[in-house]
Amino acid sequence: MPITEAVNAVVVKMEESMKERLTRLGRDFSALRTGRANPMLLENVKVEYYGQQVPLKQVAAVSVPEARTLEIRPWDPSVLKDLEKALSKADLGAQPINDGKMIRLSMPAMNEERRKELVKVVKRMGEEAKVGLRTDRHDALEKVKKAEKGKEISQDELKLLEAKIQKVIDQYVRFVDETVAGKEKEITTV
Repeated sequence: MPITEAVNAVVVKMEESMKERLTRLGRDFSALRTGRANPMLLENVKVEYYGQQVPLKQVAAVSVPEARTLEIRPWDPSVLKDLEKALSKADLGAQPINDGKMIRLSMPAMNEERRKELVKVVKRMGEEAKVGLRTDRHDALEKVKKAEKGKEISQDELKLLEAKIQKVIDQYVRFVDETVAGKEKEITTV
């Protein structure tokens, strides 16, 4: 008896959930301040623009001219003061410098203690992602076991699906470990 579409969909759904977890981990990692300028640091900054709170990227272009400097150029120069206020309030660890045309943020160099703290945060975030992956695996395994009990699939097909699910999670866990290692290296590199 061939593996049903419903059972195959369980594996596909599990993989989609795992991909979403990895995407979220990548976004979370990019928002960490590592001593290097990264436009993602400004992802959650909201600016008041004509009475509305809008994302910074809707009112300005962000560039990285040097390793530890962000330049924010508003499309409309009249928003410069509001932009400066929003950046000050965002608590990015750098004071905005307004030159009348754009704003510069110079990221201070990180000390060793802060690097160690960030490495711990990165490891914790990686572990949380792996726990989520294991939860996805557990849910998928429960569904295929239920399908086997309901006689939708045979025991042999169950074993094949369990192996496939394990292979998928191993691949995603390896990717999380590699991502965490890469972020650790980025943080600890002076």
